[in-house]
Amino acid sequence: MTEYPQVEGSCLCGAVRFAVSLPSRFCAHCPCPNCRRAHGAAFVTWAGFREERVRLLAGESLLIRYLTERGATRSFWRQCGSTLFYEGPRWAGEIHVVLANLEGPIDREPSAHV
Repeated sequence: MTEYPQVEGSCLCGAVRFAVSLPSRFCAHCPCPNCRRAHGAAFVTWAGFREERVRLLAGESLLIRYLTERGATRSFWRQCGSTLFYEGPRWAGEIHVVLANLEGPIDREPSAHV
């Protein structure tokens, strides 16, 4: 079995910790109205991973999951306000991770505005 490099990440306060195993599937900026509202920003940068490449290390029970009107799930931690993950029916089997919550570089730079 091939071992892939891992990058750890966390919410702002560190209570929720996770790791992703490279390679990523994509890295892109999203300026859609839902992402802008969820993050209070002009856009958010996501890195996409196959769901089996994302592992929660601490704080899984702390995550709050919000189901959107389009059937997507946004996971966040209400204590510190960090949005962490996005899972949508359009990308079944993937978890999209907020790039800013990773503590190191991934295998690619953002390559698109979606």
